[in-house]
Amino acid sequence: MSAVVVETATNLAKAIIVLFIIVDPFGSVPIFMSLTENLAETQRRKVFNTATLIGVILLLVFAFTGQQIFLIFGISLYSFEVAGGLLLLIISIRILISGSPHENGESPESIGAVPIAMPLLVGPGAITTTILNLQAYGTLITILSVLIVLLITWIILRYVNLIYQFLGKTGAIVIARVMALLIAAIAIQYILVGISHFLASLT
Repeated sequence: MSAVVVETATNLAKAIIVLFIIVDPFGSVPIFMSLTENLAETQRRKVFNTATLIGVILLLVFAFTGQQIFLIFGISLYSFEVAGGLLLLIISIRILISGSPHENGESPESIGAVPIAMPLLVGPGAITTTILNLQAYGTLITILSVLIVLLITWIILRYVNLIYQFLGKTGAIVIARVMALLIAAIAIQYILVGISHFLASLT
């Protein structure tokens, strides 16, 4: 096996591992459950199919044009972090108050797009990691890493229903409320990180 192939495989493995850790689909499974616990199984599948597809598109778009988009609109990654945190905070409050993160009649596709695809799967960390992978490893490895990580994520989401069956309806409801607090904590962390990065850039 040539040194080029070994180096390419090694770089691809590094890109996949780093991006997978940042996306963290296993750690977010309880949050996915809380966001979809009121949906039928067929609707839940639509949510996760949409979330995965949009996640791939967003990561690739931001990888190749993210810095230009931020420049065009005059925003920074810090602003993006704060905005994502505020969005998650609103979602967590909705779950705690009404038991659902979305409005009645909202389509599974829209739930899959926001908040599951963004900012849960494709948050500031995932976008930054993809941009760095592009700079470090090139186009092919970056695209492959995004496709592989989101494929693994889709497989994990596809079998979330087994966890529902294990917990039962009451258990799922309890988990949903508890996870709403976790979502709120993640939201606050996003906001604090964004603010701290902004303040650090001023010094």
